[in-house]
Amino acid sequence: MQQEHLFKVLVIGDLGVGKTSIIKRYVHQIFSQHYRATIGVDFALKVLNWDSQTVIRLQLWDIAGQERYGNMTRVYYREAVGALIVFDVTRASTFDAVLKWKDDLDSKVTLSNGKPVPAVLLANKSDQLREGVCSQIPKLDTFCKENGFVSWFETSAKENTNIEAAARCLVQHILAHEENTVNDSDPDTVTLPGYNNNTKDHGRTSCSACSKY
Repeated sequence: MQQEHLFKVLVIGDLGVGKTSIIKRYVHQIFSQHYRATIGVDFALKVLNWDSQTVIRLQLWDIAGQERYGNMTRVYYREAVGALIVFDVTRASTFDAVLKWKDDLDSKVTLSNGKPVPAVLLANKSDQLREGVCSQIPKLDTFCKENGFVSWFETSAKENTNIEAAARCLVQHILAHEENTVNDSDPDTVTLPGYNNNTKDHGRTSCSACSKY
């Protein structure tokens, strides 16, 4: 019997880091240099035939960069089960804001067991910085481990680099939470929507799809 899942995923980060471009590339396989700034929130749907028994519908919410300190973000974040947090490798200030976005996310939405939703960090616009992530930015493996990200990827919406891999990694972690919820639940009880994760290892090695290159 085929299973269907609907997962709400947030795409957040400062204004102009490429959130809309990433979503357009992932969902529609298109890229444009000319997107207007997202006002408030927009979302798109991506359908994944995950395996022969599983269909996943990803609802990707594009949260406007200027909304970080607004009261509306709590409404936008509600019922999300994962997040992509994006910064622009050519602008160090957008990396400086990453932890503010992560803290904002963790304060406004959690899994059913109170733990943070899985978040993947995207170092976007890698096509504009051939030598890789700029030198002011610390080692991202260590940064992610210390700050609760499940993984990170150097991405380019323009060149379609690692967008699919990053999304697949995030979905794997979301599914792991759901499987743990099913395994831990009493068959005589009703489980409310939400996901559970009993593992403490959120490192990149736990995700078989998390190869950046």
